Amino acid sequence: MKLFFSLGAVGIAAILAFGCSKDSKTSAERDAEVKKVLQEGAQKEQKMYEGMQKGVENMEKKAADQK
Repeated sequence: MKLFFSLGAVGIAAILAFGCSKDSKTSAERDAEVKKVLQEGAQKEQKMYEGMQKGVENMEKKAADQK
């Protein structure tokens, strides 16, 4: 049983070491990627807000026409 746990621990350590060493992105690349994602999110949020404004305007227009 001890052998099983020690082999498991060694295997996990090897996987973690291999996974960490494959990280080839620099911090500048990560920063650029994060900035791009944030800009895309802001654009989507702006479009959603504009769509909601148009929906409210249409509802107000319909309400005014019904009066």
